Amino acid sequence: MSIAAPASTADAPALSEVELSAWCGLLRSHACLVKRLDIELEAVSGLPLTSLEVLRHLRSAPDGRMRMCDLACSVMLSRSGLTRLVDRLERDGLLCRKSCDHDARGAYAALTDAGRERLDAAHETYIGAVREHFLSRFTSAEMRLLGEFWTRVAPANAPCGEPADCA
Repeated sequence: MSIAAPASTADAPALSEVELSAWCGLLRSHACLVKRLDIELEAVSGLPLTSLEVLRHLRSAPDGRMRMCDLACSVMLSRSGLTRLVDRLERDGLLCRKSCDHDARGAYAALTDAGRERLDAAHETYIGAVREHFLSRFTSAEMRLLGEFWTRVAPANAPCGEPADCA
């Protein structure tokens, strides 16, 4: 027996109180955490969380560079969103664009020495804020469970949202 999709959103059953609490709690927690980290990171290093994440991914990449499409997937931004962010980071001298030797259409974002220094300056604030505003609320066992829960929703290394065409 197959279950047909509702004809319209008006036909979809409402979320239960438990479902709504779980869903809205996730959205609110994410928004609050990002806002808190943005405030603290900007005050200390001038880097919002998304910029810090881009620089972190570049630092951990081979040769400190990543293809733009891979970077967009890693930080879960659209390609256009990443392009705007990379433009700002490049203007600030924190990364530079490099052309791809084997694909004229492709481009890399590469971490600069200034980007590495700014990232290092923000690291302690980032770790402290994550611990204070998130990790301190849970026991080690709860954190393991949370990690398992998040992996159910978004498995590591699985694409999210806009597919990347990096072939």
